[in-house]
Amino acid sequence: MTTIDYIIIIAYLAALLGIGITRRSGREESASGFILGGRMLTLPAFVATLVSSWYGGILGVGEYTFRFGISNWLVFGAPYYIAALLFALFLAKKARRAKILTIPDRLDTVYGRATAVAGSVILFLMTLPGAYILMLAVLIKFLLGWPLWVGAVLGTVFSLFYVHLGGFRSVVRTDLLQFGLMFFGFITLFVVLVSKYGGFDFIAASVPDDHLTWHGGNTAGYIAVWYVIALATLIEPAFYQRCYAAKSESVAKKGIYLSILFWIVFDFLTTTCGLYARALLPDLADPISSFPAVAAEVLPPGLMGLFALTLLATVMSTVDSYSFLAASTFSRDIIWRLFRVPEKDITHFTRLGLMLSALLALGAALYFESIVDIWHHFGSVGTPALLIPLFTAFNGRRRMPPKTALLSVIFSGGLSLAWLLSRYLGSSGEYWLGVQPIFPGLIVSILFFLIGSKKVENPQ
Repeated sequence: MTTIDYIIIIAYLAALLGIGITRRSGREESASGFILGGRMLTLPAFVATLVSSWYGGILGVGEYTFRFGISNWLVFGAPYYIAALLFALFLAKKARRAKILTIPDRLDTVYGRATAVAGSVILFLMTLPGAYILMLAVLIKFLLGWPLWVGAVLGTVFSLFYVHLGGFRSVVRTDLLQFGLMFFGFITLFVVLVSKYGGFDFIAASVPDDHLTWHGGNTAGYIAVWYVIALATLIEPAFYQRCYAAKSESVAKKGIYLSILFWIVFDFLTTTCGLYARALLPDLADPISSFPAVAAEVLPPGLMGLFALTLLATVMSTVDSYSFLAASTFSRDIIWRLFRVPEKDITHFTRLGLMLSALLALGAALYFESIVDIWHHFGSVGTPALLIPLFTAFNGRRRMPPKTALLSVIFSGGLSLAWLLSRYLGSSGEYWLGVQPIFPGLIVSILFFLIGSKKVENPQ
């Protein structure tokens, strides 16, 4: 990093504040205006905000590719394309048609207030951006040499400043800039690497053999669990929020199709660059920093600063988006439902929720050492708890009674949590029976639905 690189980063941060901080009308201070931006999201904005906000785990992708090679595409690519496609086919139009603000609104309509509150707590924890704050801290430490905790605190405060003022509209405006930067930076790095070292032949000769296998040295069971975790997309608040905010049902559905295409292209770029990092820096101590490390190895001044922007933009677009989702869940779905505060106060409680979510996410970021572990643990508990109740709340003619749905959420999530903790509380260091924690909870949830659901006349 040189002076010109730091100037580029400072200019980006200033531009981000300028875009994010805008004057708001009184209508934008309403719950609908602050949380969904008035439901006027166009197709280009929909794609830009969904693509950038859902791909914040850029350093986790680099970590996994460095350690396991092209299996990254089968773990963090293909299962999520499939899940996003299922969302587009079965949920996108129905979510937009529902004319509601949040996921728990639907749970409340179908299963009652208690289930909605239980679901809200789980969604709040799932949307805490701990993994992405950890990535911000790693980036800042790499670029500036500051301690991890300093980078985590400063990165979080900056990312949330403009969201605190502008709400969802600020998230979308900044995502448009960050979407362009994330593609520009990785295309630049890819072109430089290929032109300097050659193509596939160089990679094949320089990485371990298992890095070019579908499994990367992992078991089939370990890879399979990520396909189940990817089903969390069907309860993904970022997807629902964008669909609720879309200008029309058509925008919601087409937007997801286009987003999948952009994710495929971006995964090709990131996986390839990750393989080059493994080839060029085999002794790298911290795989989380593989992308900035390989960029520092090959990019000249100026381009290094632009690539640093790419990483910052990709991570920050997700920190602000998920922090806002957690905050709106706290205000609209927990505080409002429990205490029935007036609608006009929801914006105020959303801002309080931003501060609470930031503190909890900072704690998670500083506790865990692996980004992939954060994704795995939170997904393994939240997915089995909410997947079946929420999906069936929008699809099919069978519904669980409210009490059955509440028990399903509590018991399936609780069982998966207990299973997850068994690895850390036991002496063996393994999960009970050697089974991943997501599966027991998911089986319990399916059983609750099969045994307790009933056919209803008018499921809509």
